[in-house]
Amino acid sequence: MRIDKYLKISRLIKRRSIAKDACDAGKIAINGKKAKAGSEVKVGDKVTMTFGEKSIEVEILIIKEHVKKEETKDLYRQIG
Repeated sequence: MRIDKYLKISRLIKRRSIAKDACDAGKIAINGKKAKAGSEVKVGDKVTMTFGEKSIEVEILIIKEHVKKEETKDLYRQIG
Protein backbone atom coordinates (compact mmCIF):
# COMPACT_ATOMS: atom_id res chain seq x y z
CA MET A 1 0.00 0.00 0.00
CA ARG A 2 1.19 3.53 -0.73
CA ILE A 3 2.38 5.54 2.28
CA ASP A 4 0.04 8.47 1.58
CA LYS A 5 -2.96 6.11 1.53
CA TYR A 6 -1.81 4.29 4.68
CA LEU A 7 -1.42 7.56 6.61
CA LYS A 8 -4.97 8.56 5.62
CA ILE A 9 -6.57 5.16 6.37
CA SER A 10 -4.80 4.89 9.74
CA ARG A 11 -5.90 8.46 10.49
CA LEU A 12 -2.36 9.52 11.34
CA ILE A 13 -2.99 12.32 8.82
CA LYS A 14 -6.53 13.51 8.02
CA ARG A 15 -6.39 13.73 4.23
CA ARG A 16 -4.45 11.91 1.55
CA SER A 17 -3.54 15.19 -0.14
CA ILE A 18 -1.99 16.45 3.12
CA ALA A 19 -0.08 13.16 3.45
CA LYS A 20 1.20 13.61 -0.12
CA ASP A 21 2.32 17.17 0.63
CA ALA A 22 4.11 15.99 3.80
CA CYS A 23 5.95 13.34 1.77
CA ASP A 24 6.90 15.87 -0.91
CA ALA A 25 8.25 18.20 1.82
CA GLY A 26 10.46 15.39 3.22
CA LYS A 27 8.57 15.14 6.52
CA ILE A 28 7.83 11.40 6.21
CA ALA A 29 10.44 8.64 6.39
CA ILE A 30 10.10 4.86 6.08
CA ASN A 31 12.79 2.86 7.89
CA GLY A 32 14.99 5.97 8.06
CA LYS A 33 14.73 6.87 4.34
CA LYS A 34 12.73 9.84 3.07
CA ALA A 35 9.51 8.65 1.49
CA LYS A 36 7.73 9.75 -1.65
CA ALA A 37 3.91 9.66 -1.67
CA GLY A 38 4.00 6.53 -3.83
CA SER A 39 6.45 4.63 -1.65
CA GLU A 40 5.14 1.21 -0.66
CA VAL A 41 4.85 0.20 3.01
CA LYS A 42 4.55 -3.28 4.47
CA VAL A 43 3.97 -4.81 7.89
CA GLY A 44 6.98 -4.20 10.14
CA ASP A 45 8.04 -0.92 8.53
CA LYS A 46 8.81 1.98 10.83
CA VAL A 47 7.32 5.31 9.72
CA THR A 48 8.64 8.59 11.12
CA MET A 49 6.66 11.81 10.77
CA THR A 50 8.34 15.12 11.58
CA PHE A 51 6.35 18.32 11.97
CA GLY A 52 8.38 21.24 13.26
CA GLU A 53 10.09 20.19 16.51
CA LYS A 54 7.75 17.21 17.03
CA SER A 55 8.55 13.75 15.69
CA ILE A 56 6.33 10.66 15.84
CA GLU A 57 7.49 7.15 15.00
CA VAL A 58 5.12 4.23 14.49
CA GLU A 59 5.53 0.60 13.48
CA ILE A 60 3.04 -0.79 10.98
CA LEU A 61 1.23 -3.84 12.38
CA ILE A 62 -1.65 -4.36 9.93
CA ILE A 63 -2.45 -3.10 6.44
CA LYS A 64 -6.14 -2.97 5.44
CA GLU A 65 -7.98 -1.22 2.63
CA HIS A 66 -11.01 -0.23 4.71
CA VAL A 67 -10.99 0.44 8.45
CA LYS A 68 -13.59 1.66 10.90
CA LYS A 69 -12.61 4.57 13.12
CA GLU A 70 -12.49 2.34 16.21
CA GLU A 71 -10.02 -0.05 14.55
CA THR A 72 -7.39 2.49 13.51
CA LYS A 73 -5.27 2.11 16.65
CA ASP A 74 -4.82 -1.60 15.82
CA LEU A 75 -3.05 -0.74 12.55
CA TYR A 76 0.12 0.63 14.16
CA ARG A 77 2.10 0.81 17.39
CA GLN A 78 3.60 4.12 18.47
CA ILE A 79 7.31 3.82 19.18
CA GLY A 80 8.38 7.37 19.85
